[in-house]
Amino acid sequence: MQNNEKKLLLRIQNLKQYFPVGKGRFVRANDGISLDIYEGETLGLVGESGCGKSTLGRSILQLYKQTDGRTMYFGRTIDELAPKYAHDTFRTLTKRHAQMLEKKAKYEHFRAEYDKLPEKEKYQKHAEMVHLRKEAKDAVLDVTTLIGGLFAHPELSKVETVFCEQYKISQELSAALEKRTELDLDVAEADFQLEKAKEAQNPTQKLSAKSEAAHAKLDKMDKEIAAIRERLAEGGRKIDALRAECRNQPDYDVFEADHSEGIDLARLSYNEMRKLRSDLQLIFQDPYSSLNPRMTVGQIVGEGMVAHKYYRKNDERMQEGVIKVMEDCGLAPYFIHRYPHQFSGGQRQRIGIARSLAVQPRFVVCDEAVSALDVSIQAQIINLLQDLKEKKNLTYLFITHDLSVVKYISDRIGVMYLGNMVEIAPSDDIFAHPLHPYTEALLNAIPTTDEDANRNPEILQGDIPSPVNPPKGCKFHTRCKYCTEICTHVQPEFEEVRPNHFVACHHILEQGE
Repeated sequence: MQNNEKKLLLRIQNLKQYFPVGKGRFVRANDGISLDIYEGETLGLVGESGCGKSTLGRSILQLYKQTDGRTMYFGRTIDELAPKYAHDTFRTLTKRHAQMLEKKAKYEHFRAEYDKLPEKEKYQKHAEMVHLRKEAKDAVLDVTTLIGGLFAHPELSKVETVFCEQYKISQELSAALEKRTELDLDVAEADFQLEKAKEAQNPTQKLSAKSEAAHAKLDKMDKEIAAIRERLAEGGRKIDALRAECRNQPDYDVFEADHSEGIDLARLSYNEMRKLRSDLQLIFQDPYSSLNPRMTVGQIVGEGMVAHKYYRKNDERMQEGVIKVMEDCGLAPYFIHRYPHQFSGGQRQRIGIARSLAVQPRFVVCDEAVSALDVSIQAQIINLLQDLKEKKNLTYLFITHDLSVVKYISDRIGVMYLGNMVEIAPSDDIFAHPLHPYTEALLNAIPTTDEDANRNPEILQGDIPSPVNPPKGCKFHTRCKYCTEICTHVQPEFEEVRPNHFVACHHILEQGE
């Protein structure tokens, strides 16, 4: 799913989220979703209730630990975080290479036999073929995500050694960056106290010395960080030399194509994920139950600031920071000491937005963020979200069931059905040229007052099947008026059929004409 005009922020690959319901059965809330999310865009997500939209948003944030798949985040680097999974992978390159060869051979043998089968028998073997193909790809993907074409190097033990050394340096950098955060707080607090004393015309030698000492420690730490980064750069030059040695090796280009500089959120530990929580935030649907009734607005908004070390607890500077965020979200400064029950629904939602934006995130999941509000208030909140997006360069995943809302706010729209993504395209294309029967049905169900439309709303017939026991093949075939035999046996591939327009349907050409 390529878009060369924007920087990739998140890449979700085959994400699955299954919830056990007993007796070996699972609710397949998300069943193999792949999509890209670009920096600065709003990706709208629509579908009927129960299709897995909210689950997808929370799984991307790892509030629900995903069952399978990858969620690559490009807002930080491996060197900054030094996740344990990277070290574990680097240490087992040669072992993983042997596993990859074994599973690849098994898949290729099965595929050769599969290609000889009649079409009807292929339907029965299709699921097994897809499973073996996934196994073969997964055996190598974890490695190639981290080292790319170097997996084709003739001496993997040499590659293993270099990357393990690089990981140790990354650990040093990660620890140094955490220490620097603490020193930043020391400097800010010391400077604040000194400035406050100067305003009172009572600057003391002790406060001046404290400020100078804090700055000196910070300068020393910056030099240490620069030295660590130089060692990382030296390791990078060693890696470049290894890459030059294997450019002509078989499969180099294939492995290099899977290489990613991102961090796989699905493989992070709890504490590692906590370090990224400030980058990835959530705005809840319910502005009533999502706020602690025993905390003031100032405490609610400031809680994340303390947790992510923007301020220390009881820092005198924090109130100023909280008020700034509140004002950005349309809340008066004097609200800071009030409690949630003293506000209207729209004001509460602004508090929830302020809480999320207080930690300066890059990506925000808006989970039905306006559906619980009056229509007039919805417009205000949507305009606020739009303004904040532009001002703070935010990226949104905007989840809603209201197609009129999603058309207004979204750059692209994804359509979900029973745990699967069935169509993704630019907002205008979805409304002008829907290519999936489900998208068409959703649009036809929208009431209209346009006399030129000359149509009545068409209600989609039938109920959504059970996510515990979904239909085989295309999950929408039980309600689709274009269904044929292939739809009942084979799940369609999610593919690009027009520029930036992706769809999963066996009859997209018929629908696109």
